[in-house]
Amino acid sequence: MAVTARQVAERIVEHVGVPLRTTTVDGFLAGDPDAPVRGVAVTVMATFDVLRTAVDRGLDLVLTHEPLYFDHAGTSEPTFVAEDDPVHRAKAAFVAEHGLRVLRQHDQWHDREPDGILTGQARALGWLDAERPGEPGVYDLPPTTLGELAAHVADRLGAHALRYVGDPAAPVSSVGLQPGFQGFERNRHLIARPDVDVVVIGEGHEWETGEYAADAVAAGVSAGLVVVGHTPSEEQGMAEMARWLVDLLPEVPVELVPAVDHYRTL
Repeated sequence: MAVTARQVAERIVEHVGVPLRTTTVDGFLAGDPDAPVRGVAVTVMATFDVLRTAVDRGLDLVLTHEPLYFDHAGTSEPTFVAEDDPVHRAKAAFVAEHGLRVLRQHDQWHDREPDGILTGQARALGWLDAERPGEPGVYDLPPTTLGELAAHVADRLGAHALRYVGDPAAPVSSVGLQPGFQGFERNRHLIARPDVDVVVIGEGHEWETGEYAADAVAAGVSAGLVVVGHTPSEEQGMAEMARWLVDLLPEVPVELVPAVDHYRTL
């Protein structure tokens, strides 16, 4: 039997295990929710390349973790339309031309226990069994160095432009993981903990988190900070969702469409 995009969204809300927030960014961002679905593309970021791949694979419902139009709260689109922004115009035209439905799944996937993004990232890094009891996102690993840890993270997460602060030879074994952008206060509190050697984040403001991390290293408070990049820091969390959806949506194919890390270094 055919399933509509709205029915897919309702099924997710019902089974994810936590209630939908009263105020949330989750929900439909584009397209007709009541049209039948041929296939679901799960991604961390609905980039133009991801949308093209979804169309090529016959996946007309794009389930994305991040926004379609570059704004977390979704309030900028009227400005893009009023200014006839060329990037927005091209992307919106492509979505409409191919009848894509775009559904955002951000808050609930983070709110579930355990956090779906954190679980997927830890699984990809091989850290699931190393999580400290009662402390989600903190892992006690076999002793290594900051440089070796950074290289492992870059390799496992496909991060093409990973950067880190600290001495590559510094010994580390306890790691805090904060995927995506969690802000300076959360970054700072984890960096400052005496029982955490190094913190791995998706991204942060260089003049806040980056500067604090550099001073933490100089003061002997922390061994360092690893900055993965937003997309690779959450991609495997959506791979976790794709695996979960396969059983939840037996009527249609479900595929992960990776949003490849688009940053490069010289």
